[in-house]
Amino acid sequence: MTALLLPVAGGGTRAYTPRTEPPPATAGGPPLTSRTVLSAAHVVADPFADVSPDGPAAVDWDATLAFRRHLWSHGLGVAEAMDTAQRGMGLDWAGAAELIRRSAAEAEAVGGRIACGAGTDQLTPPATLPRVVQAYEEQLALVEEAGAQVILMASRALAAAATSPDDYLETYGHLLRQASEPVILHWLGPMFDPALEGYWGSTDLDAATETFLEVIAAHPDKVDGIKVSLLDAGREIALRRRLPRGVRCYTGDDFHYPELIAGDDHGFSHALLGVFDPLGPLAAEAVRALDTGDVKTFRGLLDPTVELSRHLFEAPTRYYKTGVVLLAWLAGHQTHFSMVGGLQSARSLPHLARAYELADGLGLFPDPSLAAARMRALLTVHGVPR
Repeated sequence: MTALLLPVAGGGTRAYTPRTEPPPATAGGPPLTSRTVLSAAHVVADPFADVSPDGPAAVDWDATLAFRRHLWSHGLGVAEAMDTAQRGMGLDWAGAAELIRRSAAEAEAVGGRIACGAGTDQLTPPATLPRVVQAYEEQLALVEEAGAQVILMASRALAAAATSPDDYLETYGHLLRQASEPVILHWLGPMFDPALEGYWGSTDLDAATETFLEVIAAHPDKVDGIKVSLLDAGREIALRRRLPRGVRCYTGDDFHYPELIAGDDHGFSHALLGVFDPLGPLAAEAVRALDTGDVKTFRGLLDPTVELSRHLFEAPTRYYKTGVVLLAWLAGHQTHFSMVGGLQSARSLPHLARAYELADGLGLFPDPSLAAARMRALLTVHGVPR
């Protein structure tokens, strides 16, 4: 295959020869057994819609749902309407509500597992605590009515309105008492969303952890698990060891997921990860090895993917969605590289080129020649010489 000239940080280009052989086909299969694995899935924009970046999102529903069927076919669950779906970064509550309804119906039709984010993004700031609670209640009810498990997302509005840890204890306690089934509590760090700085009532993570654990301890029967996205493996391990019996830890750590999912003598993490959007089939194959007790094969498959994940999630971390959608386009899951809110412009060309190179090296593209042709087209549009 003809080499591509990939731009590099600081200027200039270097030659990269794409792989020519497609990777071995990864078979689908039933749900995984040793770990509960949810992939936070992206949305596919409608590239022909005449919309502005700050207007309501125009979603290609057929392509969006087809991608979810792709994940379910490999035995993965779907975490819907999360930050990977550009929640609060191009996808507003009206769009998220439609996404939840459609995806939950599709999950029921194909027998796929789904959990959906309930937050407060219909609010216009500033909002009082009673309005925050009402917004949460509205979204929680919609997710439950759709037949999906609830993920109680971290709320920008709550972070702005709360004045003490007690405000978090009261708000979450009220919501958990209302939930009809156990929910997943979501702790998203400020590296993913700067507006969540000081969540749980303190910028001191040790103090915030104590409040978080107090919420869980007061309602262990209403908490299926916690989703932790702090990019701190040691903190996650310490936290999961303190959880009440039966409450799961779902890692959201896109830097240390192989070791956290593999676990240690004291336990392990399940997974709710944005990086499992591009890694879906490979992640499923790895966890199937873990289902048989084969930790070596599990680590052998997933450890090499960490370099790509760290690249996609490098600071500013909240723009990782751009690389995720690029890889979906290159892999043939959608026909274009455009995003709701125009977020395809959120990463530099050298960053995208490196993401392509790392993914190609891992064999993530079912058709390497298609991926190379599409990458070449993107480079040409940006003025990179052939």
